[in-house]
Amino acid sequence: MVVTGGAGALGTAVVAGLVDAGATVHVPVYEREAPADYPFASHERVTLVTGVSLDDEAQATAFYASVPSLWASIQVAGGFAMASVVETSKADFDRMWHMNVSTAFLSCREAVRRMRDTGLSGGEGGRLVNIAARPALVPTGGMIAYATAKSAVAAMSQALAEELADENIWVNAVAPSIIDTPANRAAMPDADHGTWPSTEALAETILHLASPNNRSTRGAIVPVYGLA
Repeated sequence: MVVTGGAGALGTAVVAGLVDAGATVHVPVYEREAPADYPFASHERVTLVTGVSLDDEAQATAFYASVPSLWASIQVAGGFAMASVVETSKADFDRMWHMNVSTAFLSCREAVRRMRDTGLSGGEGGRLVNIAARPALVPTGGMIAYATAKSAVAAMSQALAEELADENIWVNAVAPSIIDTPANRAAMPDADHGTWPSTEALAETILHLASPNNRSTRGAIVPVYGLA
């Protein structure tokens, strides 16, 4: 399995769930060094590869080519920005596009190539899971660049689901609302954090979609809103 963004709050929860399920996980990390407190830095079934920019075509290609075999790739890597349209520069807009859409596209493309090359599943295909967001499904003001990028991730997921269906490569996306993470709690200290979906709950949904047990769901954009 590959988990991009696997060293972040949600990514760590996804990796934890995969490790508990017995999977071998490959985690590309943008930073030159792994986070000092990363709980799976020395785990025997978790391989961290540092200094990988998934927005760079050559680096994304080289990373996926290094994975010995591949069943599923989960694209958690991305970013968030909030600003009104007149306060959003083209650089801001492009940044959201590159962080969310380009990374997901290159990861999906190279994952498909690796699935075809390695044939891990014995003809059963594979799984791709992307991370969209609630603003991709529910019109939301004040975050034009982010909403546009996540809408593109959702559309890309559905297009890939149709393209890859005959190969039994199921493609889906989840669309969380505000995720209950330390960073989000710090940014919104007065919010009702109990209504937000936890990283663990969101990871459960992602892991089902990425699992061989998912034998029918494809092209879905699954809302994961909690009580929010």
